[in-house]
Amino acid sequence: MPGPIIHFGAVVTCLHGGQAQPTAPFPRVTVSGQPIVTLATLYVVAGCALSTTSTPPCVSAQWVLGATRVLAGGLPVVTQASTAVCVPTGQPLLVATTQPRVIAT
Repeated sequence: MPGPIIHFGAVVTCLHGGQAQPTAPFPRVTVSGQPIVTLATLYVVAGCALSTTSTPPCVSAQWVLGATRVLAGGLPVVTQASTAVCVPTGQPLLVATTQPRVIAT
């Protein structure tokens, strides 16, 4: 499914409102002047609302589904339509905003 490519400055949250940040974006390809994210990029989550409950909060996330036709460094790039899974909850990441100009399928 086509969608805008996710970059380092994109606003990404867990389902419970925690802010997710990429640990190591792919620096050799940039969009809007910022490095992009590939399927291998691990995200860390801070501020998950589950931290105030007895359920363990989201602490990290990994992308499991990326672009099928666009690769960077041999790995699929992540688009707004991509799927990620948070650990330990198994909930998805939500991409709130990203750059609108570069689309990948």
